[in-house]
Amino acid sequence: MIETTRVNPEAIGWDPDRLRRVEGLLDQATRTGEVPAAVFCVGGRGRIAAPRSFGLQHPDQPAPVRDDALFLVASLTKPVTALAVMLLVEGGALTLDDRVVDLIPEFQGDGKAEVRLRHLLTHTSGLPDQLPENERLRAAHAPLSAFVEGTCRHPLLFPAGTRVQYQSMGFALLAEIVQRQAGVSLAAWLRDRVFEPLGMADTYLGCPPGVLDRVAVVRVPPDQRQRGDWGWNSPYWLGFGAPWGGLVTTPLDFARFCRMMLNNGEANGRRVASPATVRSMTTNQLQGMPKVPEEDRRCRPWGLGWRLAWPGSSANFGDLLGPRAFGHWGATGTLCWLDPDAQAFCLLFTTTPAVGGRFLALISNAMAAAMVDG
Repeated sequence: MIETTRVNPEAIGWDPDRLRRVEGLLDQATRTGEVPAAVFCVGGRGRIAAPRSFGLQHPDQPAPVRDDALFLVASLTKPVTALAVMLLVEGGALTLDDRVVDLIPEFQGDGKAEVRLRHLLTHTSGLPDQLPENERLRAAHAPLSAFVEGTCRHPLLFPAGTRVQYQSMGFALLAEIVQRQAGVSLAAWLRDRVFEPLGMADTYLGCPPGVLDRVAVVRVPPDQRQRGDWGWNSPYWLGFGAPWGGLVTTPLDFARFCRMMLNNGEANGRRVASPATVRSMTTNQLQGMPKVPEEDRRCRPWGLGWRLAWPGSSANFGDLLGPRAFGHWGATGTLCWLDPDAQAFCLLFTTTPAVGGRFLALISNAMAAAMVDG
């Protein structure tokens, strides 16, 4: 069990006065209704400070955010799914150069024989972010297998390894690969190999009905409110467990995951991943892809599942992170980043969709400025 309630932020590398500026910004944003709910959590020097919560559990109801609130963190799921795959790599079951068609024979079509596992993990596969039939599948409450089948049929948008284009459907295939290689579902693999060892008892890839009332309700954009019972807040989607964006967790649980990554794969005296795995996941993988445009390799680098620091871009991460920082963001208004040079991390969970990344960037700048060791 991680003790958090008595941790002095200054003792773990954070300036308490500057963190109070972050609190003021989030308090103002929730009081004005700009953001329904916000929770932030920081950690450093191997410890985690208690999360701070602001706002409402439901955008249209007066009850404050619950102490045990769960959040749909959207694409923060991707680095978690990536770690599941990398555990198979470090265990000798896979290599990053394995062809997807050899792992999923149904993955057929022009150019698909050249798609490698590393392309799925770095957004260089040529697959789409979402399928054209995404809304139809969700409206029909389709299972993950239907998304995998659709992805196997969908033509590539460009030859693998020649461009970078953000793609969620590559992570659908990664879940299928985990199931075929490990013999269990991605959710079960993560539970046994990651969540339980880290003490992440409130983290689910597929939210069980018994805890749905704890999930903080996302403020859905007006153009999505009349789209049936398959949106972010629906029991279907929360229970679906999308490997690209369906993780439901608490700030403290995800902080445990971040702490493990900063500690080279170890936490609570248990090794979840090897230092070599963590190093590979957080190194610019585009450098080894000569057909990717040089501008992407240099200015918009990706690790394996993790976005690295992008010079010249403020969106989501802000402007003050170090050159070795890595992290991710989520469409439901979530963000995390980790700075190995400062041995610190922060995460911010909100319930307003991230559009353009400016709000997250503003808070991220204020949080980065509070790092004493940075």
